[in-house]
Amino acid sequence: MLSPDQHSAAALALWEADQTKQSIAPLTESYPDIDVVDAYEIQLINIRKKLEAGALIRGHKVGLSAKAMQNMLGVHEPDYGHLLDDMFVDEGSTIPMSRFCQPRAEIEVAFVLGRQLQGPGVTVADVVRATDYVLPSIEIVDSRVTDWKIKIQDTVADNASSAALVLGGRPTKLTDVDPALIGANLRKNGEIVETGCSGAVLGNPVIAVAWLANKVARFGVTLEPGHVIMPGSCTRMVPIAAGDHIRADFDGLGHVAVRFA
Repeated sequence: MLSPDQHSAAALALWEADQTKQSIAPLTESYPDIDVVDAYEIQLINIRKKLEAGALIRGHKVGLSAKAMQNMLGVHEPDYGHLLDDMFVDEGSTIPMSRFCQPRAEIEVAFVLGRQLQGPGVTVADVVRATDYVLPSIEIVDSRVTDWKIKIQDTVADNASSAALVLGGRPTKLTDVDPALIGANLRKNGEIVETGCSGAVLGNPVIAVAWLANKVARFGVTLEPGHVIMPGSCTRMVPIAAGDHIRADFDGLGHVAVRFA
């Protein structure tokens, strides 16, 4: 467990890494005693700083929702981060690489809420009722930790390695698809480099949204109407370089694409 002064110092290191796009050593090396509770405290310091500067919370993301990623980092539940208004990028646009340190792409079924979800006790049925529609999406994850040498504490402190997201403009009602059986592929420069299925996300991404609502309730947070919820990727991360064109295709949901310059 770290002291408040160590929380502040770690948060400042991540803040400066984000501002300068110069990655830092893992917090788990700099602060060997850091635990997940410390990491969420560090995350919140920087989120509050951004909100004070005028940013708005537009949703939340679930990370480490695939069992393979949990096993890799030695954890038994997902983590979460905040989605701020300046993270949203229009589909079909071009994103400058200068926004990132070492970005990677993931593809997800994004949930847009029509009703409030307030834990504890949120069920899968509650999520189905509260979801207005789902969208195809690309999440751009980025780590302020050098070479992505992260443990669970590092990614949590780093706002779950959040950076940007691109939402497709074709909404689909959740009741028109089986959310556990949506096939997807990720194309990089026209070539399919990853394929997956939405069921890789805790068996069903609806479960991930329910988990999130219950998890953040411990901190007095409610998922609000209009919030975008990213339940986790159904494929592995794919590194991005300048000039890359990334496209995600989802069965029944359509596609979404973005380019990097």
